[in-house]
Amino acid sequence: MAEERARRPRVIIVDDDRDTREMLTLALELEGFDVGQAANGLRLISAMHVDRPDVILLDVMMSWIDGFELCRAIKKNPTFGDIPVIFISARKSAEDERAGRDAGAVDYFSKPLDMDRLVARIWEVLEARAGATAV
Repeated sequence: MAEERARRPRVIIVDDDRDTREMLTLALELEGFDVGQAANGLRLISAMHVDRPDVILLDVMMSWIDGFELCRAIKKNPTFGDIPVIFISARKSAEDERAGRDAGAVDYFSKPLDMDRLVARIWEVLEARAGATAV
């Protein structure tokens, strides 16, 4: 069981809404991911030190620090800056999407989420990273 888990890509979901985290966790585990959760940026930082994720799914609107600021902080960190971030947000404007990419995210998905598209994009990001490290 531990070996099977070790091969599964790790995704951390950062969202202050527990129901959203639980729904995404269930859906992503069914797709073969090892999933962690964090209710806010502080919990994310501690979780990343314990079990480094392969991808971070990050909400924009959260207490303490918004997702854009948190993404910029992650990207500036030499230890974690290479981890791909994908925004998941109820905010749907083109400005928000642009702000997400400007903050360093590889993609931006609006809620309600198209899970098939999200899962395909996560795998695409992971495959691109694997190809880049194999070179």
